[in-house]
Amino acid sequence: MTGSRRRLPPGESRLVALEAARLLLIEAGPQAVTLKAVAARIGRTHANLLHHFGSAAGLQRDLAVHLAQTVCATIAEAVRASRAGLGSPREVVDLAFDAFDKEGAGALASWMILTGNEDALTPIVETIHSLVDEIAAEEAGHLGGKAVHENTLALVLMAMGDALIGKALARSLGLSDTVARDKAQAMLERALAGV
Repeated sequence: MTGSRRRLPPGESRLVALEAARLLLIEAGPQAVTLKAVAARIGRTHANLLHHFGSAAGLQRDLAVHLAQTVCATIAEAVRASRAGLGSPREVVDLAFDAFDKEGAGALASWMILTGNEDALTPIVETIHSLVDEIAAEEAGHLGGKAVHENTLALVLMAMGDALIGKALARSLGLSDTVARDKAQAMLERALAGV
């Protein structure tokens, strides 16, 4: 390491590390998200990351929080755009499915469950719950809060399942890779139509 490395404020340093961890997750899977790998990616030391996250479990927990906040903000923006006539239910579906598949949230969540780190899922669940409550409050008079919760639950479960086994399962059943997204879109369209 050279002495020319720029010192970042703690919050910015953590964000750089979390983005590096997210990219490692997407590129190589959850087992690649280690303090050593993240440190190497951003040109920092293992000790520097220990200072910020405390442990590998702390890094994973904070990565889950970061992904949850990013995913939920993106989905909330799409939902609002859809309600304002600027987006569509398919865009909401694609954002949710991509978050769990292309952005790695599904792999991270399943890996944390398998390694006994279920507590790290709490921030994801809390962030999604806050988003659902916000949408339910905005939907008062259009679509009841319980219906929003039910549709959000179904969408998240479909997106996570699709990220983990969807393509392989669809192929084994002789179905299109997009069938789960198509079903989720139809579900949202029916909900918005009040059916």
